[in-house]
Amino acid sequence: MVKTVAFHNLGCKVNSYETEKMIRDLSENGYKVVPFDQRADIYIINTCSVTNIADRKSRQMIHRAKTVNPDALIVAAGCYVNTHGRSVVEAEGVDLCVLNEEKKEIGSIIERYCRENDLPDMKAMSDPGSGSLNPSLHTRSFLKVQDGCDAFCSYCIIPYARGRISSRRIKDVVEEVRGLTADGYSEFVLTGIHVSSYGKDRPEDGETLTDLIKSISDTDGVKRIRLSSLEPRIITDGFADELSHIPQLCPHFHLSLQSGSDSVLKRMNRHYTTEEYYAGVELLRKYFEDPALTTDIIAGFPGETGGEFDETVDFVNRVGFYETHIFKYSRRKGTAADRMPGQHTETVKHERSQILSELNRKNKRIFEDRHIKSGKIKELLLEDIERIDGREYISGYTREYIKAYVEIGRGHAGDIVTGQIIRNGNGDIILT
Repeated sequence: MVKTVAFHNLGCKVNSYETEKMIRDLSENGYKVVPFDQRADIYIINTCSVTNIADRKSRQMIHRAKTVNPDALIVAAGCYVNTHGRSVVEAEGVDLCVLNEEKKEIGSIIERYCRENDLPDMKAMSDPGSGSLNPSLHTRSFLKVQDGCDAFCSYCIIPYARGRISSRRIKDVVEEVRGLTADGYSEFVLTGIHVSSYGKDRPEDGETLTDLIKSISDTDGVKRIRLSSLEPRIITDGFADELSHIPQLCPHFHLSLQSGSDSVLKRMNRHYTTEEYYAGVELLRKYFEDPALTTDIIAGFPGETGGEFDETVDFVNRVGFYETHIFKYSRRKGTAADRMPGQHTETVKHERSQILSELNRKNKRIFEDRHIKSGKIKELLLEDIERIDGREYISGYTREYIKAYVEIGRGHAGDIVTGQIIRNGNGDIILT
């Protein structure tokens, strides 16, 4: 009988990549992957611990799996395990804990656990193909190129959960890309805990982030490349110029900001000023025509005054981001920010995040309308069938990551179609 396994992913794009990898590894070895809300033999929760809310969600999903099937093998993997320890997590009702660095061995770890505890072999002994996925239906894949972080921002627990920086070799990444393109993937999102540090742990190899991007772009079947997140200091004239000559690279850049106030940035241990950040923005706009710029902001950092928050609002308006991802500050034991004076109430953090959210909605609309009014031809990589007002469309994203829809019949998932974008009466963006 084929054993069933269900996954639930929490957290960042690195976690998303690692979950996809675990799904592929187990399905290729005979496990049948089922939705998390269905009864399964094994539940694997890929946890997150970046905030207290993430911790709580990790615990909730562990308990939910136990409720759906009390007899199932419950596996907790990832940052919640790394930061809290196996004994604490096992007390939540987890049978097996898997550290971040152990995820790549998930199959053998499960099998070893079953042998040591006299449990039935969880690996399917018959009909191994029945559990396989059909990745040809997908178009975009996360691609982890780096792990770990040496930055030690004052608010962040991740360096303790993920360890020091570690970069994958270009040949290994390209080999994975070849396998993924053979399965139908054509867009790749380069992700990591600190992508900007790629190659710095192996300076003797001389492999840089631009070398990596160029090598991926030279791989057959690669239509698009995106960068998940960059640190502002990596944006130099030479770096932006090199990127602009890679045709598959999408003009969509996520530059982590966290605050638009220099004094707050200093307390965050971010090592750049708003003017240095803005210089990077200008360089990207010099080499790319109206690129999509997105960022992260922490609302209510310890000691953030009303004046410092106003500086952030002004700076967000000055840059004109396409999207701003807003996070209310969350205290993390073991970080410098947890010990700082001036901890804000949830009310203050909520009020400030609401102001930033409204600003985000305004700036997002401005950016999209500007691209609509330009009348320029856009490329849409088709992905999913969706229903709007009773009619079926295929959704996808432009190179700037603007979501748009085309009518059924214009193409299939994985195709690139072109046209102008308009906004319909409901506010949806349609490719004509």
